[in-house]
Amino acid sequence: MTVPGPVLFARYAFPPNAHGFCGPPDHGGFFEYGVAGVDDGGLRAMARQFAGAWPYLELIAGATGVSDPLDRRVVEAYWIGSSRLDRVGTRSVGNSMEERFRFMTGARFPSITEGVLAGGVPHHSFAVFCIYPYTGLLTDRRKAPHALAVLDRCRIRWGEVLTVQGDQVVVSSQPLTWDGISLSLGPAETESVVRSVDGVGMVGALEPGDWVSLHWEWVCDRITPAQVGRLRRYTERHLAIVNDRENRSAVPVLLG
Repeated sequence: MTVPGPVLFARYAFPPNAHGFCGPPDHGGFFEYGVAGVDDGGLRAMARQFAGAWPYLELIAGATGVSDPLDRRVVEAYWIGSSRLDRVGTRSVGNSMEERFRFMTGARFPSITEGVLAGGVPHHSFAVFCIYPYTGLLTDRRKAPHALAVLDRCRIRWGEVLTVQGDQVVVSSQPLTWDGISLSLGPAETESVVRSVDGVGMVGALEPGDWVSLHWEWVCDRITPAQVGRLRRYTERHLAIVNDRENRSAVPVLLG
């Protein structure tokens, strides 16, 4: 069943919220909204407290003629990806980055600008790979392999369900790898992720062969092969920007 945009946002935003990275302090209440699937004023007010994601939703909505930043089309474009992202002009992305990050990043801000000029669009993978390394999520104290693990868990991943074991799901997914030169998607590996707590979860029943989206250790949604393709395409697009040596990415420095 297609869920409303605010509920879809909650499903993807809950995992980092539970880790204390962003959003309102009541992550339990946020989880309950994701489970109940209720689109109301309380959920919308909580969504606006995500200082990282909310401006991207506003940017996508404003640039593509949508009045509601929590419209499902906007939410899906940000977390998964869609052609809507390519309708957001480079100037609009650049102006948004200027307003949000110039003061925060200081002398490092030109590297963010280069990422925008290289084709960065307001997808979550752009935030993870092209913004977070300059804003303090990754610091010099978080060298590889910890920095690599943070980047990998923080991005939206995709995986194929192999087995369902109660509240856990075993999936096959491609982790990020670092060879000292490039950040890339490695060969598929199995990992165990969370779909529910004591039988209560945000996503319905899953079966082997299903494709799911993953954020940190959580299953966020069941997705189609077409959505997998879009998520992969935008992820690889921003990895290519990171790996472009002319952009002087901070990621190689952080990974060591």
